[in-house]
Amino acid sequence: MENKPAIVILCGGGPAPGMNTVVSSVSKAFLKSGFRVIGLHEGYRDLFAEEQKTVDIDFDFADRIFNVGGSNLKMSRYKPKDSEFRPDFFVKNNIKLLVTIGGDDTASTANRISKYLAENNVKIQNIHVPKTIDNDLPLPEGISTFGYQSAKSEGVRIGNAIYEDARTSAQWFVMAAMGRSAGHLTFGIGAGCHYPMIVIPEMFNKTDISLEKIVRLVISSIVKRKILNIPYGVAIISEGVFHTLSNEEITSTGITFTYDSHGHPELGAVSKAHIFNILVQNKLTELGIDVKTRPVELGYELRCVPPKAFDLMYCNLLGIGVKLLYDQNETGCMVSADVNGNIRPIHLKDMENPETGKIEPRLVNINGSKAKVIYENALHYLTSEDCKAAKKYLQNPEEYDFNKILNWTK
Repeated sequence: MENKPAIVILCGGGPAPGMNTVVSSVSKAFLKSGFRVIGLHEGYRDLFAEEQKTVDIDFDFADRIFNVGGSNLKMSRYKPKDSEFRPDFFVKNNIKLLVTIGGDDTASTANRISKYLAENNVKIQNIHVPKTIDNDLPLPEGISTFGYQSAKSEGVRIGNAIYEDARTSAQWFVMAAMGRSAGHLTFGIGAGCHYPMIVIPEMFNKTDISLEKIVRLVISSIVKRKILNIPYGVAIISEGVFHTLSNEEITSTGITFTYDSHGHPELGAVSKAHIFNILVQNKLTELGIDVKTRPVELGYELRCVPPKAFDLMYCNLLGIGVKLLYDQNETGCMVSADVNGNIRPIHLKDMENPETGKIEPRLVNINGSKAKVIYENALHYLTSEDCKAAKKYLQNPEEYDFNKILNWTK
């Protein structure tokens, strides 16, 4: 094959709606300018190996995958060590640009690669496209990571059906939603479905997270709805709350876990909703409150849905934006598109933690207007004004006061 200038695209982490759309848009933009476009399978795993699993992307391939869910480029979570870095693949294929598509880990690795290339005087640009349904990359306020809006939309579609089931059968559902360190997806789905209780890690800004407090928050909502003669509801909890708990507290639940080589419980192998539901049901039984709860896990079914209209347009802008930034000689940056379609670079070196070198996640602004409006007005939970009515169900209702549980002042 003619050794014409080339770009390579890789996808890291887990899938999100719009992966193929970005690959398609980037490819079309560079094909139009006469570049060879190489798709690298399995993320960073083979980038520095002797041989790589690749596909040459042409217009037909790019056009066919534009609106398809999942990722035609196979993905992995592999993170190469600095000692693995080598320029051979780039030099051999006359690569001028490395395009990485992924979340915080993929971006952090891209940042390391960018530094390596610069330090070794390898003339290759590196542009990252921020992807995650968790919406936890530190983009400017109000700008989503791609995949989030489509995953949230699908989550709301499923969540509304669950809420209708709760109303129809007069029972409660305890739902767990994805979000490794931030509660954006859980908050977005819960608010979109008008759920009476939304539990995310960011709520615990004035107290430590514990399973016991999470259970009390759910029961606070259940009892408040009983006072209001509403015998049903859904409580949605972010899986991210688990990431601050000690192994001792997790294993104290009585749930049977498998363990990794370091002796840590493998949380990815169990349903978080199942754990939360058992804990809530056990506490309801202990309190003598006759309410049935059922678990619902909302996770992998959100990752590979076809992208919705928002992400189709957004990912198209990001893909074209990669070419625009390349033409401006930008490198070591993430591509960003605002609500008006303005393309800007966000340099990775400006986002990294100076001590760890990692890109810290963007959390839900629990003190922001949106969170305050929802938590103060849309949810159902016990407050100090409900103590007398709650005595019918709870011996010590003040222990289930929402604001006291979180140490929030009202």
